[in-house]
Amino acid sequence: MKPLRVVLADDHTLVRSGIRSLLERMPGIEVVGEADTGLEALALIGAHQPDLALIDIAMPGLNGLDVATRVARDWPQVRVIILSMHSNEEYVAQALRAGAVGYLLKDSATAELDLALEAVCRDETYLSPAISRTVISGYLARHSGAGRGTESPLTPRQREILTLLAGGKSTKVIAGVLSLSAKTVETHRAQLMERLNIHDVPGLVKYALHLGLIPPVD
Repeated sequence: MKPLRVVLADDHTLVRSGIRSLLERMPGIEVVGEADTGLEALALIGAHQPDLALIDIAMPGLNGLDVATRVARDWPQVRVIILSMHSNEEYVAQALRAGAVGYLLKDSATAELDLALEAVCRDETYLSPAISRTVISGYLARHSGAGRGTESPLTPRQREILTLLAGGKSTKVIAGVLSLSAKTVETHRAQLMERLNIHDVPGLVKYALHLGLIPPVD
């Protein structure tokens, strides 16, 4: 089995060294490059075409969100996990809109890094548990008038897709589960976002939780 090839970018040398040490202790992980700026990270990603890039959100020059946007555009096969000290909901939403598939807090327990890697390898989205709680709480505070018993404006098919999206499933996986084409899944996703006026994955997660389509975060 081929190793998971990783590029690591963080402008703090000690932090970067610590994360690399953790990665190198994990079986099946190969760190193929390190960067301390966003531009260096893009150059390494272009040169090595890794499976995964762990990118600090705050770096000189291009920040982590800029890097994630460029990676999603130029190398869509490369998955990006954002590393951050910020659990603010807006940072998380921006990261996911930029194309990141994970958002990991730097003060997380070391075991979370392994969980995040496992999740993205399954084509799932990973958010640190503390972030998930923050995101959901924020949504419920803003939408307190819409109780769980409120009728959903979605079609049954859209509810199915919403449930799978909120569970971290990729378009490809959803297409396989529902026996649809990826293009059809994307069309349903766009329609449900338009109907709900929710245009990011964290918002969909919170809406699905509020409807009781997915279990609450412990």
